[in-house]
Amino acid sequence: MTDSGNSVPGPQVGTPIEVLARDDAWGRARADLTDRGTALIYARTAGLEARLPAGGVLGKALGRDWSRYLGLAHPDVRRRYAASRELLKRAVGAVLDGDPNSVELVYGPTGRPYLRGHDRVDVSLSLSEDLLLVGLTTRGLIGVDVERADRPLYLRGLDRHLCTPYELVTLTGRPEEERNPALVRLWNLKEAYRKAIGPGRQFDFTAFGFGPDGSPVRVERPDGSAGSAGEWAFRTFVLDSGHYVSAALYDAGSAEGRV
Repeated sequence: MTDSGNSVPGPQVGTPIEVLARDDAWGRARADLTDRGTALIYARTAGLEARLPAGGVLGKALGRDWSRYLGLAHPDVRRRYAASRELLKRAVGAVLDGDPNSVELVYGPTGRPYLRGHDRVDVSLSLSEDLLLVGLTTRGLIGVDVERADRPLYLRGLDRHLCTPYELVTLTGRPEEERNPALVRLWNLKEAYRKAIGPGRQFDFTAFGFGPDGSPVRVERPDGSAGSAGEWAFRTFVLDSGHYVSAALYDAGSAEGRV
């Protein structure tokens, strides 16, 4: 299982940065992308919704995502969806020194999003209630996910659908009060890994795991043995809002450098 604050092998992933709340936030995000090759950016939905255009202007701003937006039935879901694209546009404008109005999010064969015109930058998006998350990297591939830490999963019996046999043993060995947050954190990390590889692929969460506690996080086979090399880096953070943020980063340069 993964604990927040674990050290990681390979590329380092910096702490998520809340933008719109601090004047220096975009500068910090730009520095992370320059120094680490990766930046994690998040914002509150309310702060972004207030900046959204209306009507046809919003349709033009969403571009290819306009039809997806119209297909969402619930108004709150629509607003969060539009706000996530607004955050991405602002991130590209501030962190990559690009034109926010020219940002176009398109999707590959597996459903992975990418930025048209920014071939060297990989992007991942996630949202949970009032919090939106964007991950950017110039190193290879990135997947991010955000979840409420108190989301009830364990008591609903979802551990058998999310865990490998080895993880189930590890989970049941924890004190009872730790099992649900540990399971949510594990699911959070697996979702980030799935997004990095490609959400269109068939993924059985019981076929791969993460661990061990207190060590660099790595992908594991169902029996707990190592299943990935150093080109992957994983990190889970705990936000003051009570959310888990997980990032999975594939370092293409590291992979190409191995013989």
